[in-house]
Amino acid sequence: MAVATTAAEGVPNRGSPGEVINLNVGGKRFSTSRQTLTWIPDSFFSSLLSGRISTLKDETGAIFIDRDPTVFAPILNFLRTKELDPRGIHGSSLLHEAQFYGLTPLVRRLQVREELDRSSCGNVLFNGYLPPPVFPVKRRNRHSLVGPQQVGGRPAPVRRSNTMPPNLGNAGLLGRMLDERAPPSPSGQLEEPGMVRLVCGHHNWIAVAYTHFLVCYRLKEASGWQLAFSSPRLDWPIERLALTARVLSGAPGEHDKMVAAATGGEILLWALQAQGGGSEIGVFHLGVPVEALFFVGNQLIATSHTGRIGVWNAVTKHWQVQEVQPITSYDAAGSFLLLGCSNGSIYYVDVQKFPLRMKDNDLLVSELYRDPAEDGVTALSVYLTPKTSDSGNWIEIAYGTSSGVVRVIVQHPETVGSGPQLFQTFSVHRSPVTKIMLSEKHLISVCADNNHVRTWSVTRFRGMISTQPGSTPLASFKILALESADGHGGCSAGNDIGPYGERDDQQVFIQKVVPNASQLFVRLSSTGQRVCSVCSVDGSPTTAFTVLECEGSIRLGSRPRRYLLTGQANGSLAMWDLTTAMDGLGQTPGGLTEEELMGQLEQCELTPLAASRGAFPSPSPRTSLTSLHSASSNMSLSGHRGSPSPPQPEVRRRGAGSFVDRCQELVRGAPEPRRPPTPAPRPSTGLGTPLTPPKNTLNETSF
Repeated sequence: MAVATTAAEGVPNRGSPGEVINLNVGGKRFSTSRQTLTWIPDSFFSSLLSGRISTLKDETGAIFIDRDPTVFAPILNFLRTKELDPRGIHGSSLLHEAQFYGLTPLVRRLQVREELDRSSCGNVLFNGYLPPPVFPVKRRNRHSLVGPQQVGGRPAPVRRSNTMPPNLGNAGLLGRMLDERAPPSPSGQLEEPGMVRLVCGHHNWIAVAYTHFLVCYRLKEASGWQLAFSSPRLDWPIERLALTARVLSGAPGEHDKMVAAATGGEILLWALQAQGGGSEIGVFHLGVPVEALFFVGNQLIATSHTGRIGVWNAVTKHWQVQEVQPITSYDAAGSFLLLGCSNGSIYYVDVQKFPLRMKDNDLLVSELYRDPAEDGVTALSVYLTPKTSDSGNWIEIAYGTSSGVVRVIVQHPETVGSGPQLFQTFSVHRSPVTKIMLSEKHLISVCADNNHVRTWSVTRFRGMISTQPGSTPLASFKILALESADGHGGCSAGNDIGPYGERDDQQVFIQKVVPNASQLFVRLSSTGQRVCSVCSVDGSPTTAFTVLECEGSIRLGSRPRRYLLTGQANGSLAMWDLTTAMDGLGQTPGGLTEEELMGQLEQCELTPLAASRGAFPSPSPRTSLTSLHSASSNMSLSGHRGSPSPPQPEVRRRGAGSFVDRCQELVRGAPEPRRPPTPAPRPSTGLGTPLTPPKNTLNETSF
């Protein structure tokens, strides 16, 4: 039993340097000399043995210290030999304990080691650094509006204010905003105006969104990344961001470079100039919160889970809003936008034919397929097969449902009038499917159970998916990525795990384990194998990330480069060379080790599993540790059916023939590179070698 004693009745103020001192550190006994413990002045031990602080003794008379005995062992060894031997102890834990004991020489040595391990110039993959931009002084004039808006044929209301905000005068760098508390976002959370909220890229352009403004950078071959556009200060925090930098088949004079930002139901659109600068095109209203904002060609698309879709056409300069079924997923293929809905239907919108329907104020929305079980379509991916003969092409669609089922449907060229046919069904998930990707070699699905990933190898014959031997299981792993219980409003949209990439054997997941982590793990989407890990060069947490594929240089022999873009809490943007990382693939083992995982989890406080919100659980719930060591979901699927959807307005139906014909025309031409599919509109949290035919063993990486 430990007994507290005072200086007078405890350890004497003076003693022989060779006196043996018995310590009980966290239940483990250590014996050493007084001289060993007190050679560093003004330390915890010199104060303890001099009687300046009270002591606590156990039943044997040993001085009790309530600290970790495992970390104390190398500290005592340093006091004995003046040499550092960590013995597998994590550097941050050792530094923390050395600071507690007041061992200044050891603290300095550990800090030097930490600085050597973290270079401000990054490692070989570090490709560039963009400092925080200058915060714009000018506020946007909310009285100006360019371009007509229509909602069902009537002009949409524009928010106007007779009271203009005060002029802020001369503003400094973005870092000066850190002392300023922004007003609450629509979600009621306080914002941090200096951090990067969202980052996206297209070809040789990057758009970065902060709380109240956005900036765009353009890559020039000789001079590198240059600031091309900075928006005025906005009165509301940016929650969605979209960028398009090249339109392959636009008419002369059309806007081919545009950036859009949204919060709530309001959307701002700017036209970008190649030589720098930009101009506001207009302000558009969806009427409900915008869940997804993106471009299909030069058409701006905004969708909401309520079932409302808005389209701005660059040719007609019109904004059109229409109601469909509640939208739970989408994907774009060429000029087609496909929508997965809660009633189990897949609809498509031909955005190229959109202007032809303006006379009757109705979008060309058609039902393509309905799930046999009528479960909500929560993830969607379209693959257009290459042209194999004059008879046409196969159109392949993979989708996941709210009950965890993964289905593949195909459209035969010979059955144009009958619509897509069900090809294959997998019942391996027991949680809603949040992401899916169908490509030439792989089928990848992710469910809401801590981002549990299942992958299959796809067998093809003459470019078309084949049932002999069919899709065979390839890997099962998890991309653990925890959300903050009180995180930054809208920031989860900038932390999408992927998969990213257009080339089949180089698609990757990006894993950020805890909300305030400064380290990201890049993993192949087909097998979960680790490609690389990157850590912030300035030590600040990573708040947003994406993957950008840049065009190759005009020099002979150059090839496109792939970059990982990371936005930091201090407003900076870092770039990492994934092309070089992919070239060195195979030198790093699979996913996170248990030690790495626990090291990441130590950076945050875990909360109990939160109840799911809405009809479909969030793909990245606040997570307890009870499910971290589960390798995969059960092979059987629970038999429950999703609750029926409320009645919705009837959607115009058309035959599937026009969709197939247009897809065939699209493949014959030179379509714009297909962007990665986007999952259910609610933001989620997020791993592979090139596939070899089916005799491989399964990958069971846990994390």
